[in-house]
Amino acid sequence: MTLQVRELTTMEEMVAQIDTIRFLYPNISLEKYQSFLLEMIPHNYTQIAVFENEKCIGITGCWSATKLWTGKYLEIDNFVVNPEHRSKGIGKILTDFIEKKAVDLGCSSIVLDAFTGNFGAHRFYYNQGYAPKGFHFVKVLDENKMTQ
Repeated sequence: MTLQVRELTTMEEMVAQIDTIRFLYPNISLEKYQSFLLEMIPHNYTQIAVFENEKCIGITGCWSATKLWTGKYLEIDNFVVNPEHRSKGIGKILTDFIEKKAVDLGCSSIVLDAFTGNFGAHRFYYNQGYAPKGFHFVKVLDENKMTQ
């Protein structure tokens, strides 16, 4: 198994991996994906992808920003591994890359959201050294604008 990790920085590179994103969001349309990326990319959004023989088998988005409580941080967003490749270390490859990127950017921390019922993700992130710091509260204003 020949694995390669690449950072995707352009719309074209990201859109080419929509099939992997669809493991997380099965119904996302190409148009919606592109429209969200158009808004996200100018705000330091990139994607980290693991490829096996040029096929994307794991991907996560990330972006850096600054908040008063943490200073500069890196946020993991939309972390997904192809179900056929789970429990093979792909997630760890992604989190290791993210951690190096955060250190290189001078970040104080790495943050992420995991849905409350996603116990597999909780276990994975605990095993990678992450711990919950608080609650991420959400008030949905328009479900139709969200990715289902």
